[in-house]
Amino acid sequence: MLATDAKITLSSVCSPEHTPMSYPDIVQGEMMAAQEPSPPSSLEGNKPGFPKKILSNNLKDKHLCNSCQKILRRPLQAQCGHRFCSFCFNNTVSSGPQKCSACIKEDLFEEHTSILKQGGAFPDNAARREVEALAAVCPNEGCTWMGTIKEFEASHEGDCDFMIILCPSCKELMRANEQERHNERECPERTLNCKYCKEPFLLKNIKAHDEICPKYPMICEGCAKKKIPREKVEKEKIHDHERQCSYEHLNLLLHFIMGIKVSLESLQPQSLDVTSHKLQELHQSLRELEQKMSQLGGGYTAPMQGACAPTLVTSFTPLPSSVGATLELQLQGEKTKVVELSRRCQELELKVSTFENIVCVLNREMEYSCTTMEAYNHQHRLDQDKIEILNNKVRQLERTVSLRDLSIVEMEGKMREMSAATYDGIFVWKIWDFTKKRQDAVAGRAPAMFSPAFYTSKYGYKMCLRIYLNGDGTGRGTHLSLFFVVMRGHSDALLKWPFNQKVTLMLLDQNNREHIIDAFRPDISSSSFQRPVSDMNIASGCPLFCSLSKLDSKNSYIRDDTIFIKAIVDLTGL
Repeated sequence: MLATDAKITLSSVCSPEHTPMSYPDIVQGEMMAAQEPSPPSSLEGNKPGFPKKILSNNLKDKHLCNSCQKILRRPLQAQCGHRFCSFCFNNTVSSGPQKCSACIKEDLFEEHTSILKQGGAFPDNAARREVEALAAVCPNEGCTWMGTIKEFEASHEGDCDFMIILCPSCKELMRANEQERHNERECPERTLNCKYCKEPFLLKNIKAHDEICPKYPMICEGCAKKKIPREKVEKEKIHDHERQCSYEHLNLLLHFIMGIKVSLESLQPQSLDVTSHKLQELHQSLRELEQKMSQLGGGYTAPMQGACAPTLVTSFTPLPSSVGATLELQLQGEKTKVVELSRRCQELELKVSTFENIVCVLNREMEYSCTTMEAYNHQHRLDQDKIEILNNKVRQLERTVSLRDLSIVEMEGKMREMSAATYDGIFVWKIWDFTKKRQDAVAGRAPAMFSPAFYTSKYGYKMCLRIYLNGDGTGRGTHLSLFFVVMRGHSDALLKWPFNQKVTLMLLDQNNREHIIDAFRPDISSSSFQRPVSDMNIASGCPLFCSLSKLDSKNSYIRDDTIFIKAIVDLTGL
């Protein structure tokens, strides 16, 4: 009936021939729908079925989708009776009505019921609840999560740390718990920030960015000034730099010319017309430089004039042609040296440029190493925090284990008591290692010993014995003292109080000849025989039960370092 009703409801909703509703009817219907929660619909399923390996027990065919052959997720039941995942069914019928492949495979195809179409299936909530209740494990390798399929879908499926994901940048596969480390340290497509312009760029484009970075430090070819941002050395701003540093540029040029002048003056003893002509040209160049320097301002004129104080106006006496040829050769030699020096300077400039590029790369590597080190330090701190959390958990588990050990010891003690307990009012207490226990009593380490509990019946009085192997009270050091103790039991409310049963205490002769016996009837006015309000009442019995000298003189009471104490409670009247 449930399946039939559901199909009728769906067909009425999806049929194009249903009667249009008025606006008040629609509002009323929406209010009723808001008040009554609806079961999960097929629209909620946007994923195919669960993988088969999440099941921790045997897989059954009835839990499988007939389309994807995986475990049903939000199952729908078609008119033919086969079940499909909501996602698989909607995907199948999205292009129009389709024949049920499961009906064809099972040779159950019927013309009307085996056609899958939109609106031709209903949510199978019984199957959904059955599937969601199945025991499940996480299919990701290394994960130890366990629970039900419902819990897996709700809280673990998309949040597992061991889930394999794809890096959106480099397309590398990794676990979810490794994504942060991969993005920070390993991904070749990760983004860095330039330390000069602070703009982001990809790691693989670091050299290309250095070539276009507007803040990248450059070197002026004129004054060799370093660390000038590229944006200030560009063509449209080079004139600003020349105006700001024109004094440095001209001063460099002046020193270069003065150096040439000094070199030429060293050839002064025999001069030629050519030399004189070149000196005049140099002198003219100096005058032009002085004029340019004077235009820069009065502040720089005085140093320049002081530097150019020596004049070059000199009259030369014509010299013989042989001397002129010699000077010509010397000038040619100087020119050759100048050319050679210029070539070496260019080579050095290329090497310097290469070294600067190497230094730039090393700086980048150092920056990357620093970033990596910071990441490692961050990860180390996280690891230390995790270690601290794990240490806390270990300490907590140790405390839990200690409590469990105490509980186990307590349970073992109760088990021993239960195994030694009797329920007929007769109890035989075997005390072994008598010599050692008596020495402990004499030394005061363990002066008294309690026997396991025994009962008059299963729901009767609970009792035990207490013995002092070196005596107590008036019998201390001379006698063995034996006492009877009434204990609090589970059935005390059903018993008669005060306790008024005759008690007989015996030290057994292991030759069965001469037992030491003492008996007494309780004093009903004594608090020792009233209903216990604590675990046990005050002991009552015989402080002079057996003389220690008699115990030592006759070895039939102690045999194999063991003695036997027997207690008999008279059950008359119970």
